[in-house]
Amino acid sequence: MNTTTPAQAPLKLAVILASNREGRFGPVVAEWFLSRATLREDFTIDYLDLGETELPSALSYRPGPEVRAVLEKVTPVLDAADAYVVLTPEYNHSFPAVLKSLIDWHYGEWQAKPVGFVSYGGMSGGLRAVEQLRQVFAEMHAVTVRDTVSFHNAGAHFDDEGNHRDPAGPDAAAKTMLDQLAWWASTAPCARRRAFSALSVVVVTVSSGGAAGPCSTARAPSSAVGRAG
Repeated sequence: MNTTTPAQAPLKLAVILASNREGRFGPVVAEWFLSRATLREDFTIDYLDLGETELPSALSYRPGPEVRAVLEKVTPVLDAADAYVVLTPEYNHSFPAVLKSLIDWHYGEWQAKPVGFVSYGGMSGGLRAVEQLRQVFAEMHAVTVRDTVSFHNAGAHFDDEGNHRDPAGPDAAAKTMLDQLAWWASTAPCARRRAFSALSVVVVTVSSGGAAGPCSTARAPSSAVGRAG
């Protein structure tokens, strides 16, 4: 009798860069984060750069062919994902409009999936944008993990090659957040397969990612103290 447990397939992580501003700093932060996330064996990464995605701000239940063509590039990625990381700046005490458009064009894709945040900005490090996003994703029945990675006065922390000048703190914060995402992404499919019987909504999509195996019984990873800046 074979008592070995098959290795679980990697989870699908969608990394979303939320800035589309001209001259943006976001790609520097994105490259730093992706260089860390791609080292992990428990995730495969899909990357969505909203600066290269022209989603219309006007929503429609019956989008035309041009809008459908844009959605066909992003919706399958969101649908297949087991977890998300949103990389966001802070614009005027909030997050970019292009990110709100992406969220609002979708619904079932977000449900019962975990979301982590990497934020950057001035003195606040983008954390005010993150706090608003937690409310938005709660409405989508998504789960936002506690720990974030935040860069206060972000430009001063990276050299001209995009390397962080003191990476130990941000690296530890990123690991903690990704550990939490992996735990939630392995656990949440149980809820999705029960079709949200306790809720008054209908689940319209189910993730096809690698977390469809047995429900995790492991305890959630502990949170790190403080945040990297």
